[in-house]
Amino acid sequence: MDFELNEEQQLFRRTLREFVDKEIVPVASEWERTGRYPTEIVEGFGRMGLFGITIPEEYGGLALDRVSFALVFEEIARGWMGVAGVLGSHSLASWMIARYGTDEQKDAYLPDLATGARRTGIALTEPAAGTDLQGIQTRAVRDGDHYVINGTKTWITNARHADPMPVLVKTSLTDPAHRGMSLILVEAGTPGYTVSRDLPKLGYKGTETCEIVLQDVRVPVSALLGGTEGRGMQQALSALELGRVNIAARAVGLSQCAYDAALSYSRERHAFGQPISGFQAVQLKLADMATDIQAARLLTYWAAVRSESGAVNSEAAMAKYFASEVALRATMEAMRIHGGYGYSQEFVLERLYRDAPLMAIGEGTNDIQRMVIARSLISGSAKVGW
Repeated sequence: MDFELNEEQQLFRRTLREFVDKEIVPVASEWERTGRYPTEIVEGFGRMGLFGITIPEEYGGLALDRVSFALVFEEIARGWMGVAGVLGSHSLASWMIARYGTDEQKDAYLPDLATGARRTGIALTEPAAGTDLQGIQTRAVRDGDHYVINGTKTWITNARHADPMPVLVKTSLTDPAHRGMSLILVEAGTPGYTVSRDLPKLGYKGTETCEIVLQDVRVPVSALLGGTEGRGMQQALSALELGRVNIAARAVGLSQCAYDAALSYSRERHAFGQPISGFQAVQLKLADMATDIQAARLLTYWAAVRSESGAVNSEAAMAKYFASEVALRATMEAMRIHGGYGYSQEFVLERLYRDAPLMAIGEGTNDIQRMVIARSLISGSAKVGW
């Protein structure tokens, strides 16, 4: 049992950290406030090969081990959680195509997805169907050698840049519903695919989050992911397991940034004739934050390692649940240490505090994670201890 990163992972983390400190940290707060799209940062992702982190080497990807995958999102979120979303949805959709796509789909999309020449995302959620994906209303009706898609998707990252966009649809009405659900790859520019609006958000800025409308969108039958109907729910849920590792890692990175800011401020801020780090009340907050963050990091890396061998339903759920709750606590405690300055946009804490809640919602709410964990324990598919 080794709790250290290997040499390759350490080098990779240093490279990521240098990029984040140089290209992201200096501009994050200003660009977030002004709503500026982080074009230069996204281009940097491409130069570093980060669009290919879940794509096999034979298609030009990096095919990262899962701990290195987690490191990508931890380090980027430490700089600006919002821009990590550009890679998050892309990486999960690329993984789905690599894992489930036909040979023709892999050849057509993966090489360009690996370089960032193409980007992608995942269109799952609908206005009336989030946690309950089986309740989606988007339909794809077979018409000869095409499907005709009609429906609305919401909270979609990379909506304007995705090419293709995997869209979860119902190809047939069955009971249970998941047996009639499929993923269809819709290419950019397909008539009837429209980004109807950008959704206003508390945080998670820097990446677009949109509503998309699909009206009589015609795509060839060859666009069905994997070529077999009725597999979409299984394909989406398996990607979301990996997505929970991604979210857990982002939560760790965000929490680390909050802790670093709080520790630094506590050393510099003086009150009653001494640095506030000398007061026991502040020391206890720092100790709690540090312990929580390190526990979340180790749980996230454990889930990442476990994911190498297959399904990690409970492990990924534990990591995502715990790390996101840590992010909520850490940002609040860091804000308290900053006092009034923590509420000011002149300090980073205000942004971190707004970004943290999404970690408890995205990739399945924390209540759902707790249900996943409990059911795994009760069924015997997971256990606590060795």
